[in-house]
Amino acid sequence: MKRPWPLHMIPGALLLLAAGCDDMSKQHKENPYASARSAPADVVQDSVEYHDAPHPAPALTLALLQRGRSEYHAFCAPCHAQTGQGDGMVVQRGFPAPLPLAAAPTRSATPEQLYAIITSGQGVMYGFAQRIMPDDRWAIVAYLYALRRSQQAMLADMTPAQRATRP
Repeated sequence: MKRPWPLHMIPGALLLLAAGCDDMSKQHKENPYASARSAPADVVQDSVEYHDAPHPAPALTLALLQRGRSEYHAFCAPCHAQTGQGDGMVVQRGFPAPLPLAAAPTRSATPEQLYAIITSGQGVMYGFAQRIMPDDRWAIVAYLYALRRSQQAMLADMTPAQRATRP
């Protein structure tokens, strides 16, 4: 059986292949749909363009917070971590770390601004408009507030009945 490559040439070929690789973590990110100039195609006549219309926030309920927790853990925790500290599993593998959710810019953001960030992305974070439904984005925003509040809770925030159960 004839080998396609002589054995003494394989290490050199592998070395040449490896020299052309980089970790791709500092590449420029451009949304191809951001402008008509860079869009891959024109909108077909008589079709409906997709626009993420403003979606009102649903009422705050326990079910909404539970849904937000579920969606946060599925879509956000890989980067932001379960605690929101920005040291999720993807970051531990070399992806740039996001700001902790309790950091000043995020802490002062309004619910509408957080919803917009989830929808369109910010920095190296891509938008989740096509991945997360609008009501679920609002659920994540509600959960972010609950998560932040849980990390900054004070004894005075507890009811007398809750304080009585503490050791």
